[in-house]
Amino acid sequence: MSKEQQKAANYGRQRETANYGDQQETANYGEQQETAPGTANYGDLMTEGPVKQRIIRFAIPVFVGNLFQQLYNTVDSLIVGNFEGSGALAAVSSVGNLVFLLIGFFNGIAIGAGVVIAHYIGARKQKETELAVHTAVAVGLLCSAAMTILGVLLTPLFLRWMGTPDSVMADSVTYLRIYFAGVAGLIMYNTFVGILQAAGDSRHPLYYLIFSSGLNIVLDLVLIAVLRMGVAGAALATVISQLLSAFLSMGRLMRTNEVYRLRLRSICLNRMMVWKIVRIGIPSGLQNSIIGLSNVVIQSYINSYGEMAMAGIGAYCKIEGFAFLPVTSFAMALTTFVSQNLGANEKERVDKGVHFGVLCGLILAELVGLVLFLFSPQLVAAFDRTPEVIQYGVARARIVTPFFFLCAYTHIMAAILRGAGHADVPMVIFLVCWCAIRIVIIAGVGMVIRTINITYWVYPITWVMSSAALFVYWNKEKRKLKPE
Repeated sequence: MSKEQQKAANYGRQRETANYGDQQETANYGEQQETAPGTANYGDLMTEGPVKQRIIRFAIPVFVGNLFQQLYNTVDSLIVGNFEGSGALAAVSSVGNLVFLLIGFFNGIAIGAGVVIAHYIGARKQKETELAVHTAVAVGLLCSAAMTILGVLLTPLFLRWMGTPDSVMADSVTYLRIYFAGVAGLIMYNTFVGILQAAGDSRHPLYYLIFSSGLNIVLDLVLIAVLRMGVAGAALATVISQLLSAFLSMGRLMRTNEVYRLRLRSICLNRMMVWKIVRIGIPSGLQNSIIGLSNVVIQSYINSYGEMAMAGIGAYCKIEGFAFLPVTSFAMALTTFVSQNLGANEKERVDKGVHFGVLCGLILAELVGLVLFLFSPQLVAAFDRTPEVIQYGVARARIVTPFFFLCAYTHIMAAILRGAGHADVPMVIFLVCWCAIRIVIIAGVGMVIRTINITYWVYPITWVMSSAALFVYWNKEKRKLKPE
């Protein structure tokens, strides 16, 4: 009997517990029984086949999809900067950290749902998979409602806390209020895509993003360049495009014949499944919000240097978002890979995947860092040709890009730990290194030594700390993370 045949025969004899790191959780909820092997279609599993090939095949569509998703705000900034000027560019670019702070938490919940679903799919547990899918959608709907209300009502307050200059306050409020009014599209898209990717499907989200990103570009040109709606047009274009991608993703889930099919009438809030999702999702969400909080504090310090600094550094951050997509794509692939293979009790595949993912992530990070270091003047100028704007953006690039490999290592190890059900570990490390220490540096050193360079150096300094902490933890505890 071949290895694959033995594996298939053993699914029905697998123990009834799913290992989420250090906690054993029973897989039998009420009277539900595990479905016999071969009675359900589990999609494109990552528990079989060559490890490197499976990770790359998953990561490439994720990368291209993330590339197009990044286009949303970047196209807004490009068109706004070229048609509306530096002030409007500052308004649109500077709110990105605030958006990440507020939305990052809810997106973390989607990550938690994806980990749980991937684990059950890897273990071939049909009832649990179905319940997790429909609970995840219900949680996503609740998060969408909460974020819409919170964002629309409190936008002016948040911007004042950031020290947003009066010259761009009106445009920033307009952009954010429209953005948050339609934020359900983004949150539900991430929820639906999390389900698809948990099942190993990274291609269909790519198709939907390509279509909706193209629509976003067309709408930007029409609303900003033709109708002269300014930042309101940029926000509307983004909202409409995000909603479309969410509907397309939902349609895919409703049409599929696989075990993760979405049935609207089955959407529910199962208490035990909610707990499983939030147990992983809340640390992941807090991790995102922690990063967002520190960036908001740093952004408030940058804002004190005026519109040119806001526009230049904001433009660079858009470029950096693109440059780091290969790394984040590998990280997302590894979360799904680790979760599915731990569910299937494939210890050797997890080891191989981790080693390959870390190596690829470090190499990719340094390659993109080199490109950004060399071509940052030309790239920043694409957003705004004002010499002072370019100067600020290039200064940031020249300091942080040589240290991209440290940032990459942190993100990849955090993704691996999330896939293993240990999202709390990177959350704590990010809280200390990427939030508390950054705020202390900005509030302490930055106020004593008045220089914008402190906002550049704070990133490499804390990348060193987080990488060291994750390296020590992983090498000490990795054997304990594997199933018995």
